[in-house]
Amino acid sequence: MILLTADPINASACLEAFELGAPQSGAIVCFSGKVRSSSAGEAVRKLHLQAYPPMTGPGIAQAVADACERWSLEAVSVVHRVGDVSPGETIVFVAAASIHRRAAFEAADYLMDFLKTRAVFWKKEVTDTGERWIEPRAEDYADVARWHKEEVS
Repeated sequence: MILLTADPINASACLEAFELGAPQSGAIVCFSGKVRSSSAGEAVRKLHLQAYPPMTGPGIAQAVADACERWSLEAVSVVHRVGDVSPGETIVFVAAASIHRRAAFEAADYLMDFLKTRAVFWKKEVTDTGERWIEPRAEDYADVARWHKEEVS
């Protein structure tokens, strides 16, 4: 399942529904990311996320297809917020189910690396002193690069 939503994400409910949809899986790995309350020493008032649905959804779908090709997965879920998200709220939920744990861990990690660096989202952080657009960090690009190194090995 891939869902872009302006509605709050309840990670517990997402996980419960995901587990029900993968009854034969021996391993389920999930990740939920939340908006931090501070960034660069400033209090964050909100994070504003914009997506371009004709590109964002298909891009995520391709990343899911790539993950399913790389690992033996029985189910995958990506739920991502758009619009205004407050500190402490869940911004993303990713889950992967497989027969064995390693595939589930790696697939969830791979999908998060994609979402941090390649998914078509624009993120603007709003603080008491102003607004700034957020770009992926060098560490985020290093994380995603390791998946491509494995392809050529």
